[in-house]
Amino acid sequence: MDLEEDILLKLKSLSNPKAVEGMRRYGITPEETFGVSIPNLRKIAREIGINHNLALKLWNINIRETRILASMIDDPKLVSEEQMEDWVKTFDYWEICDQVCQNLFAHTRFAYSKALEWSKRNEEFVKRAGFTIMARLAVGDKKKEDKEFEEFLKVIVDEVVDDRTYVKKAVNWALRQIGKRNLYLNKKAIETALKIKELDSKTARWIASDALRELTSEKIQMRLNKKVISQKG
Repeated sequence: MDLEEDILLKLKSLSNPKAVEGMRRYGITPEETFGVSIPNLRKIAREIGINHNLALKLWNINIRETRILASMIDDPKLVSEEQMEDWVKTFDYWEICDQVCQNLFAHTRFAYSKALEWSKRNEEFVKRAGFTIMARLAVGDKKKEDKEFEEFLKVIVDEVVDDRTYVKKAVNWALRQIGKRNLYLNKKAIETALKIKELDSKTARWIASDALRELTSEKIQMRLNKKVISQKG
């Protein structure tokens, strides 16, 4: 039995029809799915380990679970720009977009350039992918310099009037995560949000207000100031 077939049998054994119904209510609408939970998929991914060739095979099966697994076991060092473009153009619901971007794309050498490029594209989930990568980099990439995130803030200003639900939520997500990275970027993100708030756009005002509520909160300000003190110490 091929490894892919073995994995499919395991996924089928974890099928949950009730979960499939629930996913649809939250906008998770793959053509085919077993309804397996993300924690269970992560457990299977750990058992498999990193395997680029298997990831490509699982992706081509085109079931929700095989594609999410593919993003979990693929090797970011072996992912090509062509692969990223092939995969991103198939995104048609928010979960697959976010899982692939967070599990895999944000860890490739193309992450920064694709975040900038895709956030300016028109396709809804390609654009969301760009901002999702921004959000993930803000949280996970400790080596990136502030100036690179300032470039992201410029893009956010340019794209903030897109009123499509899954785009505006991703723009908001990226803005908030950048603003929580450190005290300097918090100040820059707040300045960006205040600028956005003045735009004649209901979407822009929602994104700005929601971001400002979190970024100016006592909780975030205390955490960021403690971070500065600990770095000095």
